[in-house]
Amino acid sequence: MKYKKVDKIDYEFSVLGFGCWGASGSGSWSDHGDQEQVRAIETAIDQGINFFDVAPVYGLGHAEEVLAQGIKGKRDKVFIATKVGLPWNNKFEAYNDVSAINIAREIDDSLRRLDVDYVDLYQVHWPSDKGVPLEETIEAMKRVQESGKARYLGLSNYSAADYRKACEITEIASMQGLFNMMEQNADAYHNIPLQYRVSDEIFPLVREEGLAFFPYSPLFQGLLTGKITRETVFGSNDVRINNPKLQGAERLKHLDVLDQIRNLEPLKGKSLPEIAVNYLVAKKEVTSVIATQATSDEVLANVNALEWQMDDETVSSIDALVQEKLG
Repeated sequence: MKYKKVDKIDYEFSVLGFGCWGASGSGSWSDHGDQEQVRAIETAIDQGINFFDVAPVYGLGHAEEVLAQGIKGKRDKVFIATKVGLPWNNKFEAYNDVSAINIAREIDDSLRRLDVDYVDLYQVHWPSDKGVPLEETIEAMKRVQESGKARYLGLSNYSAADYRKACEITEIASMQGLFNMMEQNADAYHNIPLQYRVSDEIFPLVREEGLAFFPYSPLFQGLLTGKITRETVFGSNDVRINNPKLQGAERLKHLDVLDQIRNLEPLKGKSLPEIAVNYLVAKKEVTSVIATQATSDEVLANVNALEWQMDDETVSSIDALVQEKLG
């Protein structure tokens, strides 16, 4: 396993992280069960993966409980990052709430589900959509850190401007955002408008400030697995049916670009997931790739994908192709 360090956090991160959205429970992403997911977490730790990213909203608390099982007795070997700001009502409907009252409540709930005394990184999941002042949110996060319940604080899906405002109140150690080989400056996720552009705005900030950056959706909702073709039809309950980039002419355009990437001389014979993961690892601004891994076999496949390294020239060739064809 390869590792990276950043100025803002005293830790060596495995370049391959573990995204726990897939631990939300059977039927949420696939039909794998909790024990299979626990074994995948244990395998990941054995393989040297130490960064685990989770959130209360994943399975409405379930993913945090599954992660607790997987890391039991191994707390010293893992860096736990969870989030706050998407609680749910008695109808199990999630909603945005980054108020001080909710943050104080959610951290205790997360610690109980994770069965730990503190989390390493506490991240605001999404900016307020209800007018809660940024100052209120960050002051509440600062109190969580001062209480010893979180070592570091981070922002997910926030703009560079909001980061700078937050830093006037307390230190922010990390940013998280949508970024993969094909979505380098995405303006929306699941039809949710994004207030930031990763390559153009967040990466310069990461370099300047010494921040950690954790990209989510590294495989572009499955497009970069190679399993989505021109003929693929998504089911009515599949969230990807609402992603315009995966429909009709847009899908065809993205698949054409993928064909050109795969035909780059240094990448011939490499699988698409290997290319996608190695591209992210090669990016100096990327600290650890948040990869959802449902089984031990998937963990081992991702680890094996790191046996080779993408050179800077190939990364630049991919960036040029994406910029030219997709903008």
